[in-house]
Amino acid sequence: FDKGTMERLAARLLYILEQTAASPDLICGDVEMTTPAEEAAIAAWNNTGSPYPMEKTIHEWFAESARRWPDLPAVRSAEGSLTYGELNERAERMAAVLRSKGVAVETIVPIAAQRSLSMMIAIMAVLKAGGAYLPLDPEHPPERIRGILEDSGASLLLAGTKWIHTLPAFQGETLDLDALATTAASELPLGEEETVLPPQAGPEHLAYVIYTSGSTGQPKGVMVEHRAAINRLHWMQTAYPLNERDVILQKTPITFDVSVWELFWWSFAGASLYLLEPGGEKEPAVMLRAIEEQAVTVMHFVPSMLGVFLPYAADSGRGGELRSLRYVFASGEALKPAHVAGFYRLMERGGSQGRLINLYGPTEATVDVSYYDCPDAGAGAIPIGKPIQNIRLHIVDERMRPQPIGVFGELCIAGASLARGYRNRPDLTEQSFVPNPFAAGEKLYRTGDLARWLPDGNIEYLGRFDHQVKLRGLRIECGEIEHTLLRQAEVRDAVVTAVMDHAGEPALCAYLVTVDGEKPEEVSLRDALKELLPEYMIPTYFVAMEALPLNPSGKTDRSRLPEPRFAEPVAHGEAPATPTEQRLSELWQEVLGLAASGPDDPSVIGREAHFFQLGGHSLRAARLAGLIEQRYGAAYALKDVFETPLLREMAAR
Repeated sequence: FDKGTMERLAARLLYILEQTAASPDLICGDVEMTTPAEEAAIAAWNNTGSPYPMEKTIHEWFAESARRWPDLPAVRSAEGSLTYGELNERAERMAAVLRSKGVAVETIVPIAAQRSLSMMIAIMAVLKAGGAYLPLDPEHPPERIRGILEDSGASLLLAGTKWIHTLPAFQGETLDLDALATTAASELPLGEEETVLPPQAGPEHLAYVIYTSGSTGQPKGVMVEHRAAINRLHWMQTAYPLNERDVILQKTPITFDVSVWELFWWSFAGASLYLLEPGGEKEPAVMLRAIEEQAVTVMHFVPSMLGVFLPYAADSGRGGELRSLRYVFASGEALKPAHVAGFYRLMERGGSQGRLINLYGPTEATVDVSYYDCPDAGAGAIPIGKPIQNIRLHIVDERMRPQPIGVFGELCIAGASLARGYRNRPDLTEQSFVPNPFAAGEKLYRTGDLARWLPDGNIEYLGRFDHQVKLRGLRIECGEIEHTLLRQAEVRDAVVTAVMDHAGEPALCAYLVTVDGEKPEEVSLRDALKELLPEYMIPTYFVAMEALPLNPSGKTDRSRLPEPRFAEPVAHGEAPATPTEQRLSELWQEVLGLAASGPDDPSVIGREAHFFQLGGHSLRAARLAGLIEQRYGAAYALKDVFETPLLREMAAR
């Protein structure tokens, strides 16, 4: 412990003693752990109030930009380009069609399309018509699309020409958005004198609905209002101002919330947007080419994909293609020290001044709620940073009381960027958007994420509550083990999960991607972990991988992790050499659930075998110590198993 940590612990101890002395009948569970000084510090970190144009909508902001910069390039792609004026006019005319079809305030309009100029026109048109857009990936399973369409209650669907006949049956009307976007202006119902539709939607109305995965297997629609999105976009422009020379690379599928700032932020500043070809977000070579050819200055990565992109760019010797980059944002999962170090090495090699910013936030709070400017040096876990403007972050225990600085708890969010809730899910909305115990009349969103305040006011993210595992009665946060593994120089990426071992019992398994691509040295890795973790948190199995499997959003797909190959005893050297070693070998087989047909069986546990590397843990160690004493009359304690984990050492003891 460093001095600051010990001082905080001492202050808390005194605070606890004061409370218990003042109230001898106080129940332990009611003792306050967070000192008044800590509460004051947390309140100061949450003092994020800042004016923003809460009266505006996204499309109103864009219309103002179109009047200011009508001839500047707005959106470009391989198929062509549109100026601010052209995009605004085409969106206005498509919006008039949508109005004639009944689109009004709070009308949800699904858009089934991939990145294209027509897609951008359609999104802006839905907003201008007063509706809220609902992005659909036309390549998603039909059953998923059908369920979302039914849940949305939509009566009008905009679909790209390519997808109209491949989408599942829709009860409402389907319009070809590509045809609408390219129809001659004179053919659309907007009078020559009428260049702007009268506005309908206000800041309190829905801007978009994005369906995210649900724990029940059914997607849930997150409803976000204009004012929440405006607060988020205004913060980004304030913290990382763009200008007319900036180019944002739009590469996130629009079904993911990160796409929201990619789709709209540029229009706040006269900057432009380049639409990466569909599927290009999975191809480092395609991204590199786009960055260079389009002079991209701003882009986003999910950390897992950043971990794929950086080695590719470095190995290809094409780091110079990144010199235009100013801001690279990472979000969606934990950013790792290896990512940060690799990024700045590549920037330095390519002569770029690019900055890496770590963002955090759920769809339910309008994309991101915290930020951290990553320094170009340092080690240890990368924080998710401090709250953005008009956002307050609270880390609480199971009773919704604030956790002290440095103590993990559930991260909860309050403030201007909260979503309205889940469509047609009042039960889930009530469960996740709860009354804010720190501010009467407000809501608090419970993220289900584990985090803690750091002494400097940044927040460290640990992982999900649903990544907890319980082994032998012990609750273990896999994220804590992952963070510890990533502190090892040879580890680039790591995921820890629970698997069933050869005896049918749960065990921890670490999936590792090493810096040099070689299989990690398990013994030295275990020794390093022993310095930082208790024995029960050290993985039993280590699986080396070239890369971790990713899902469509670029996050680690735990469901596709391979089953580990359990350790083979034959790999542990020569056979037992003494009667004691032989008896211990047989006893280990029994305790560990391994079997051998006889002394000449090559699977006999050898004298160099390591008890814990073969699946041993504290409970099995206790059973082994007891059996040694019962069957052989030898005084052998549990601590002896930990001190002599090699079979030959145990025999000597």
